[in-house]
Amino acid sequence: MAVIRPFSAIRPNGEKAEKIAALPYDVYSRREAKEVVAKNPDSFLKIDRAETQLADSIDTYAPQVYQMAHDTLWKMVEQGEFIKEEKDCYYIYELTMECRKQTGIAACASIDDYEQGVIKKHENTRADKEADRINHVNACNAQTGPIFLAYRANATINAVVDMVKKEEPLYDFVSEDTIRHRVWVMSKEAQIRTVEDAFASIGEIYIADGHHRAASAVRVGQNRRKEHPGYTGAEEFNYFLSVLFPDEQLMIMDYNRVVKDLNGMSDTAFLAKVSELFQVELLGGKPVKPAQKGNFSMYLAGKWYSCTIPQKEIPNHPVEGLDVSVLQDRLFAPVLGITDPKTDSRIDFVGGIRGLEELEKRCKSDCAAAFAMYPTSIQELFAVADAGLLMPPKSTWFEPKLRSGIFIHALE
Repeated sequence: MAVIRPFSAIRPNGEKAEKIAALPYDVYSRREAKEVVAKNPDSFLKIDRAETQLADSIDTYAPQVYQMAHDTLWKMVEQGEFIKEEKDCYYIYELTMECRKQTGIAACASIDDYEQGVIKKHENTRADKEADRINHVNACNAQTGPIFLAYRANATINAVVDMVKKEEPLYDFVSEDTIRHRVWVMSKEAQIRTVEDAFASIGEIYIADGHHRAASAVRVGQNRRKEHPGYTGAEEFNYFLSVLFPDEQLMIMDYNRVVKDLNGMSDTAFLAKVSELFQVELLGGKPVKPAQKGNFSMYLAGKWYSCTIPQKEIPNHPVEGLDVSVLQDRLFAPVLGITDPKTDSRIDFVGGIRGLEELEKRCKSDCAAAFAMYPTSIQELFAVADAGLLMPPKSTWFEPKLRSGIFIHALE
């Protein structure tokens, strides 16, 4: 059963939250991160991406980058820009995007649950990306970016969350991307116990986003256990910072594909080949999103097409039945010769938040065709994770993104 603990967060002092809160470190290039920090010197990116405070000649992963992250964080704590909660609490974190709300609980999850499969994953991680965050967590002695977790909705947890949300929020601001962020503190012992007990009755928690941060946090915890052979399990390094959301509130956006060439085929020949594999209908010049599972929209030679695979031909398999898998297995690999989408430079991925116009733009600049996907569902994600399998790369795009810097979990 899941162990989801309250914790004493280090968090922004009052109105500083709006200026400090930042998008996750990995959505920016180095140049973009530096531009953000130059525009807003309070941005948490100066800690999550501390190279923004150093000369461009210094390697992103140099030891002084992580030391700068440590020094900046704890100086802000010393100066009162961050404060530490006096007792262990849960925190309610609500994000509103275009009138759609999703409300999670900021808490600490157990590295034992991760290792034992109570917390389930659906992606592989890369060692180099893990190493970066391991070094960052170790240097800061704190976890600074929450892992986005999901669970099947629980009526007891929902009721407590709704009760807390009737109180005055701790933070309430709208970020530059028009997302509204509101935070409440759940500090009443009875409410904390009720939520903790409710999570203990839940058998599966799922990583929605943040696989590298989760794997890094677990690795740090494992290493510190070796350094503290008499550890009890209650130490903070046994837990990692998370925000947990009920599945019924989550939205996964499409994660679209573009290809650089048609493997030597003309537009006409490629369209003919697609028509052999799918039911193809000309849509015209205006982009149209896919209508349902098994349907994708293709942009080729200035025209949009609707492409459909009959439902009976969709494999009854958690991974092979995903739309992104069907497209890969039926078209990209055998026709375009793109056998490994993780490494092949001929394919690129475009998050649905950028819109279908971005696909047209790419085809007018550096790509030959684009494919707009029907979004993977949260139930499909759960099914893959429950089967102990992994999704193809770039299968899910979650919006809105959690902000870093609102909650920090100190390891001591």
